Amino acid sequence: MSVTFINPPQTNSKYKFIGVVAPPLGISYMAAVLEENDYDVNIIDASALEMTWEDLEEELKDSSPQVVAITALTPTIEQAKKTAQIVKKTCPHATVVMGGYHPTFNHQEVLKTDYVDVVVMGEGEYTMLELVETLEHNGDLSQVRGLALENQVNPPRPLITDMDALPFPARHLLPMDCYKLLNMKTGMATMITSRGCPMQCSFCASAALHGPKLRLRSPENVVDEMEQLVRDHHVGTIAFMDDTFTLNHRRVEAICDEIQKRNLNVFWGCTARVDTLSDDILEKMRKAGCITIFLGVESADQQMLDSTNKNITIEKIRQAFWLSRKHKIRTIASVVLGMPGDTKESIKRTVKFVRELNPSYAVFSLATPYPGTRFYKESFEKNLIKVKDWSKYTLVAPVLETVDCSLDELRKIQYKAFRNFYLRPGYIIRQAWMDGPILLKTIAGVIREVI
Repeated sequence: MSVTFINPPQTNSKYKFIGVVAPPLGISYMAAVLEENDYDVNIIDASALEMTWEDLEEELKDSSPQVVAITALTPTIEQAKKTAQIVKKTCPHATVVMGGYHPTFNHQEVLKTDYVDVVVMGEGEYTMLELVETLEHNGDLSQVRGLALENQVNPPRPLITDMDALPFPARHLLPMDCYKLLNMKTGMATMITSRGCPMQCSFCASAALHGPKLRLRSPENVVDEMEQLVRDHHVGTIAFMDDTFTLNHRRVEAICDEIQKRNLNVFWGCTARVDTLSDDILEKMRKAGCITIFLGVESADQQMLDSTNKNITIEKIRQAFWLSRKHKIRTIASVVLGMPGDTKESIKRTVKFVRELNPSYAVFSLATPYPGTRFYKESFEKNLIKVKDWSKYTLVAPVLETVDCSLDELRKIQYKAFRNFYLRPGYIIRQAWMDGPILLKTIAGVIREVI
């Protein structure tokens, strides 16, 4: 049985926020599991290949798969639905499957279309395998855990506990030379070393999907994959996409030791909570190749941090950025503007606070309640959501009004925050000295995306 996974074309350029085109890890893992079980698998990353709808249709005509699985996020759900429509037109006998964050939490909406036969909910590797095996043997899909069908939602599949048992993502099926960071092709790749997050911030869709229990890969398994990326795909930069890479210090230290033990020459970046960084762990990470840390600042208002369940303090935020600079690790400060309790004054304080932190880069996102999160549930129940068009849920388009900010005012505030951060003469001189052309591309990308 032949199976094709599709990452849909992205006609909305604003989705590729500040020039990041990343490999679709989810479908790459599922493809690897199917290949491990001797299925004929193909991946079409139409987004990275910048394919048109006509290109996609021609590609499907040539391959005629029996099962087509489409991945979707909230802002890409309409492209995913159009992809499903093209699949049904081109391959009318194919079973069309959809999965990802948005279909998991909005499966009823997805299955209302005439083009989607089944939704894979949650982690899809073994659900997809059992689905294909069931179709191959003309079995009953209503008995497959983790599926949503037109008239039935099956029991959920237990989360994967043995992360080392998963094969490495099937990157040989991806156009690896098309992925880029800050609009530059850097030989980059993404990885995960864990799933799940016990912190459960109210706005985090990833934690909602993968659950509160932290499930870890062994340090040896992680570095084995890093070695494969360097050896087989000539990767020079790896981005660890864990919800929080630095939660378990002992494991981070073990990964760093393993990288150095093997003399692995690769740069990497990760996500971290400000309350998980220390002098010792940052020194260890820097020596092992860490050059960038993505840190969630979110707000300069302690009450706002508490209401979103961040469980961090302003002082911890300041300390994390100071320590990162001390160890010469670049930082990306991520903040959320326009939470329901925000005011023009509180947003102004947050933007000022970010400049005081002196990060290498800053991302000023607009508050966006994604389905499946506590933030979405609360916003929906309080009738705070003003925009129902999922394509606007990109973090750069306002969908909520605050106490004293209209949607239009929030848009202007975000643009001003980006402009005032990146166009400071002192910042430009300092960063140009460190990063050169990377900085210029960053500034151009940021300003272009928020206009």
